[in-house]
Amino acid sequence: MQPWWREKRWGVAILLLLVTAVGSIDRQAMSIAATSIKADFGLTNTEYGAIAFAFLAAYGVGQLFAGMLVDRLGTRRALSLAVIWWSIAAILHAFARGFWGFFGARAMLGLTEGANYPAAFKAIAEWFPRSERSMATGLVTAGTGLGLIVAPPLAGVLIYYFSWHAAFIVPGVIGFVWVWWWNRRYHLPEHHPTISAAEREHAMRDRVGASEPTGARRGALRTWAYYLRYRETWGLVLARFAGDGAFYFFSVWLPLYMQSERGFSVLNVAWLVAIPFVFADIGSLTGGWAGQRLIQRGWSVDRSRKAMIWLGALGVLVAWPVSIVQDWWLALLLCSLAIASIQIKSSSLFPLATDIFPARDVATVWGMSGAAGAGGAALFQWGFGWLIDGYGYNPVFVIVSLMCIVQAMVISIMIPRIGPLRHKQA
Repeated sequence: MQPWWREKRWGVAILLLLVTAVGSIDRQAMSIAATSIKADFGLTNTEYGAIAFAFLAAYGVGQLFAGMLVDRLGTRRALSLAVIWWSIAAILHAFARGFWGFFGARAMLGLTEGANYPAAFKAIAEWFPRSERSMATGLVTAGTGLGLIVAPPLAGVLIYYFSWHAAFIVPGVIGFVWVWWWNRRYHLPEHHPTISAAEREHAMRDRVGASEPTGARRGALRTWAYYLRYRETWGLVLARFAGDGAFYFFSVWLPLYMQSERGFSVLNVAWLVAIPFVFADIGSLTGGWAGQRLIQRGWSVDRSRKAMIWLGALGVLVAWPVSIVQDWWLALLLCSLAIASIQIKSSSLFPLATDIFPARDVATVWGMSGAAGAGGAALFQWGFGWLIDGYGYNPVFVIVSLMCIVQAMVISIMIPRIGPLRHKQA
């Protein structure tokens, strides 16, 4: 048996990790450049929160429609088109002037990045058996952390030596390079030119339903209303709405918090803020590995997923006292532990659509839940800006620490048993 790193499915996971990192760098550039942009254009925290709202609201709409688009066009083509357009959107930030310019650029970036996760999790459903999906998910979500690790020093250096404009142009160019690589390397397992018969069988072992849909196929013609007939869909949608904003809070507000409340310069923040997202990747990979090991040791998918979701949700409570501790390093450590816990939770939460729905439906269902998550996060970020302007950061950290608890409760109540809906195969 060949080493895991030479198996094609893990190569697919690495490609998905990298594109998620590219998208994360594109969106995080705004957080690092926020102080310079606010100074140049006189933006308030409320306006900055509204700009964050523009990205997340559009990101939600993008996921909602991208899910169906990915299921219709297929993973390879849909993700290629999405990355081309979000790279253009990233570059357009450099030409924005004032509040409405950034509002529009962020909205376009959010709309086009909406295809990332629906496409990634459709690829996971196509390439990985159920026992390996939490590990594959951990790799994909680690891409977000990797991007957030790379983005602060990259953007900080570009801003310091050139201008904030360069922080948007360079990541946009990187996206075009990834598209070229993706189109050379990605194939479905049943069509891959060099995959072994053993790995093809392994990859497709738990495949339910068709892989690449066509417009004539009945599954491709299903509407959102079809999926909303199922309690499991509502569980995913409501859980994502309630809890996704916690991670977005740290990625959107943490750089600004360390500058405005802890007194760090943009260049110092660029390096410091990378630390919590190292923890995020540790959480993603650890959570994915632990979820996989539990299933391999005989735990059911239902028991394993819920145990890891609750473990991560409880860990986020360490964010509660961040704004009242005296030492900056302790505040940063608590944020780091909270972000790691969010990613431990996500490594078992995000594969749920692949556990429950056929591969042909995964992008659509994931897009619906992702849209709810981004929509909830958008409202929370706007509200956080208002709270910070009026009351400071303390109430915001308290709210963030509780959001994942609510999310875990929704999953436990709305999805009593995590498993495939066999009657959906028809």
